Amino acid sequence: MTANTSISIFQAHDIVKRYGHVTALDGVDFDLRAGEILAVVGDNGAGKSSLIKALSGALIPDSGEMLLDGRKVYFKSPIDARRHGIETVYQDLAVAPAMTIAENLFLGREVLKLGIFGKCLRIIDKKQMLSEAVRHMQNLKIGIRSMSQPVSTLSGGQRQGVAVARSTAFARHVVILDEPTAALGVKESNMVLELIRRVRDRGLSVILISHNMPHVFEIADRIHIQRLGKRVAVVDPKKISMADTVAVMTGAVNPQDLPKDAYA
Repeated sequence: MTANTSISIFQAHDIVKRYGHVTALDGVDFDLRAGEILAVVGDNGAGKSSLIKALSGALIPDSGEMLLDGRKVYFKSPIDARRHGIETVYQDLAVAPAMTIAENLFLGREVLKLGIFGKCLRIIDKKQMLSEAVRHMQNLKIGIRSMSQPVSTLSGGQRQGVAVARSTAFARHVVILDEPTAALGVKESNMVLELIRRVRDRGLSVILISHNMPHVFEIADRIHIQRLGKRVAVVDPKKISMADTVAVMTGAVNPQDLPKDAYA
């Protein structure tokens, strides 16, 4: 499945964020299309983290605007972003190792049993959570023996799979993944990359933040290049070399000197 190039579902315009005398975001623009994997890359200090925090509600910009499905949105917290169908998987995963996989999938959003009059009881419905966890993991083709096993028994790649599965279970629009293959071996990285493709193929748009350029070029539909708090280019990984992309990231090459067909 490829991105629907005619539809932008999540945009940011002229986003500014300052920390005292330091400008982290200097009028940055952002554009995510329906059904695509958009990689966000940049050197240290480029403002990637601040941009992602703004998009996920973890940071409130000083100025600028964001639009989701063409409507202005204003996030005061990550909870606001979640309410709008935007889920984020941070590098530390935020899984609870002692809890089961099913419990982790519903962490903070546990399913409660219904009483005879349809009212929620203050009792967690572990049976329903387990059933839904099995179905969701099967849909994503994540091969884990039992949803009842503690997350502590899983490999790094499997834990990443649980975190990604949790985000896709509740995301309606966007999944943001922060360095999802960091500290993973080749086999587990490939497993996570394939999982990201399946997330995209289920109709969700994915924002991928990564320093691993081979992974970016393997999986991204477009690449947003961030430098000094600005978006300097959005390129097509099929039309530009990895070396030229890194050169634009570091300032060794002016984006205006790229071939026109490199832009996406």
